[in-house]
Amino acid sequence: MQSTIVPVPLGERAYNVLIGETILPQLGEKIAAEPGLEKLGKRCAVITDSHVAPLYSGPAMASLKAAGYEPTLITVPAGETSKALSMVERVCDAMIAAGLDRSSWIVALGGGVVGDLAGFVASIYYRGIPFVQVPTTVISQVDSAVGGKTGVNAKGGKNLIGAFHQPRFVLVDVVTLASLPPREFNEGVAEIIKHAAIADRDLFAPLASPNLQNDSATLVSVIRRNVEIKAGIVCQDEHETKGLRALLNFGHTVGHAIENVAGYGRFLHGEAVSLGLVAAGQLSVAKAGLTPEENQTILSALAHYRLPLTLPPDLPTSALVDALRKDKKFAQGQVRFVLCPKLGEAFVSKDVTFEEIRAAIEALR
Repeated sequence: MQSTIVPVPLGERAYNVLIGETILPQLGEKIAAEPGLEKLGKRCAVITDSHVAPLYSGPAMASLKAAGYEPTLITVPAGETSKALSMVERVCDAMIAAGLDRSSWIVALGGGVVGDLAGFVASIYYRGIPFVQVPTTVISQVDSAVGGKTGVNAKGGKNLIGAFHQPRFVLVDVVTLASLPPREFNEGVAEIIKHAAIADRDLFAPLASPNLQNDSATLVSVIRRNVEIKAGIVCQDEHETKGLRALLNFGHTVGHAIENVAGYGRFLHGEAVSLGLVAAGQLSVAKAGLTPEENQTILSALAHYRLPLTLPPDLPTSALVDALRKDKKFAQGQVRFVLCPKLGEAFVSKDVTFEEIRAAIEALR
């Protein structure tokens, strides 16, 4: 199968996203051949986690060495708990111990946690070094590996400590998705459903596939379209100053609050987003004109991938609303909530009240 390239045209920070099948073993040669990366230093850190390392660090390291690079492997514990300042310090210490300096660079090999962590390390190590994203999960391939948002969690909320730091290159090998546990594959589809709802209703059709996880040709097409959507929005609003990039938060406002209150790890990110999408869909019907039939399309897609539609009773609504008030998406205490007037379109509303969000959360029960 031929690989395909989606450009992310951000001027001097522009880069390409290469999407294909069985291309991870070509990582080194693809980086060496990528325009603009000729001046990368020889030494790099491959940052991955304890789940991904046994599967893909071998081919990645061998490919980098074959291309003339000198990689150092750094493995962190798998899971959301690695998105912490303490882990940033550990990774930086390991890089310093390995002799990596300002001419070095980073490969982020793994899912969203690894990408966010490694990208943030790249943004601050020696005041900023280049990095390459090699996402291995659905959620990272269609969303978090593109756009330059990096960061870690704070006790008070998700992604509150971070920086905008664009990758220099992204390599997406859809074959890595076949190795995911079904639950982890399914949670990533929540982000595809989000993109379908806000930007391209035609994406719902391939999601009806009975076995999308093992259909590489369809996955290349689906992921390419998701990357195009994400890149298109990012290029118009790179630093989230115009309100356009906020559209990508459809379903995430309530979803992030659920993650925070439940404790990171109880829900996978896409599972929390699924609940957020249910709440956002209900508010879109009530406030924006989304038809119940269109909302059912969203709900049916979530159900098809066995994503949660109801909220456990032990998560108090009051605690979720308190977490919402700390969300960095709320400017100066004002609610900014993404609504969907019809499938394929979205806008940021300032007319949604905390009481309406509270009612939508209660309805999740």
